[in-house]
Amino acid sequence: MQETVDRLFVHCRELVTLTDGEATGPRRGDAMRKLGVIEDGAVAVRDGRIVAVGTTADILRAYRAPEELDLDGFVVMPGFVDCHTHPVFAKTREREFHMRCAGADYMEIAKAGGGILSSMQAVREATLEHLVETTERHLWQFLEHGTTTIEAKGGYGLSLEAEQKSMEALTQAAAVVPLGLKRTFLGAHEFPPEYRDNRDEYVRIVCEEMIPAVAPMSDYCDVFAEPGVFTREQSERVLKAALAAGMRLRVHADEINPMGGTEMAVALGADSVDHLGQISDEGIAALANSDTVGVLLPGTIFFLGKPGYAPARKMIEAGCAVALATDFNPGSSHTQSMTLIHTIACTQMKMSPEECITATTINPAFSLQLDHEVGTLHPGKRADLCVLDIPSWQGLGYSFGGNPVAMTIKDGRPVLANAADRQPDWFADGVVLDGDAESGE
Repeated sequence: MQETVDRLFVHCRELVTLTDGEATGPRRGDAMRKLGVIEDGAVAVRDGRIVAVGTTADILRAYRAPEELDLDGFVVMPGFVDCHTHPVFAKTREREFHMRCAGADYMEIAKAGGGILSSMQAVREATLEHLVETTERHLWQFLEHGTTTIEAKGGYGLSLEAEQKSMEALTQAAAVVPLGLKRTFLGAHEFPPEYRDNRDEYVRIVCEEMIPAVAPMSDYCDVFAEPGVFTREQSERVLKAALAAGMRLRVHADEINPMGGTEMAVALGADSVDHLGQISDEGIAALANSDTVGVLLPGTIFFLGKPGYAPARKMIEAGCAVALATDFNPGSSHTQSMTLIHTIACTQMKMSPEECITATTINPAFSLQLDHEVGTLHPGKRADLCVLDIPSWQGLGYSFGGNPVAMTIKDGRPVLANAADRQPDWFADGVVLDGDAESGE
């Protein structure tokens, strides 16, 4: 006898389930290559969660539903999990991109009013309403690219008032966009001009004033631990203050120069340590023997046109839990495309396509403590799906320059469709089509 469910997604050309491995926990080494692909696959959904996956024939024998969506011709996989983003900003910075293309370095751009401090000024001047509007638009754009869960940082205000405004804008925007989201306070992103000559005082303000104020509206605290920015001692002060306030930890570290930031993050029990272009052998060993996830951001190196990609192969072979993220931000990585990140990771860091899929689904989910909810298509998890208009899962990374995402499904409901000429016959009420996402309507 057939069991009744709410919805069936059937006839997926390929269904990438990642059910060949454990439902929870990070995947390392060879386990990163196990995808659990089902041809002519199907997903049964009830109350927004996966009841079963299998071949379409098996699922239709066992289940029936009042709503059935035929995804014939599409590749379907878990929604992407982007675990390092900076979507709370008021203005873009294309002028400094043009300067960089013409050969300007960081100091020249900074002297011309660019860099993080440019974003800081824009956020400080923006009204809360404007910041909510721009952040909401950015959140919808993640859905356009098949991303169903993100980690989202503040960090462009660099004052108590502006960081509170940033976290409030993020909270308000997230409430109206069907996107899973974790919030990160990043007041220790840079030193504002008024404290450039009194850096310890700014660290005190972050620890004693900002963290207590934003902790109720933040899941994480992050710090830019890097020579020339926050020293190891200053970073530890910030992170320990965050732990005392009940926040979990994420760390920008070892991006430009090695400073032992990875070892510090592991010692403090951070859920992730990110960038890692200059991670040391000692840092790799520490990471491999921990549950801290190494989050690699190849889009940043690509966009800045610099050498220094993280040593992904060395890290994976050492047993590190590795994730990939976009680092979406207005200055150094203005992309929300996980499929583009796949291309860069494959071509520049020599990751395999299978490893890239794992690194943009279950491993980042684990880094956000959401691996029991998303990241694979095991029964019981949220039915978050990315529907791709590509011939096979092997087209991820191979095909670049466009957006292959035809539809994004959150909690078992199609919430956004990009390809008007390829839309299946049925959509849930309220699905956003094409450019309507920008208005959030």
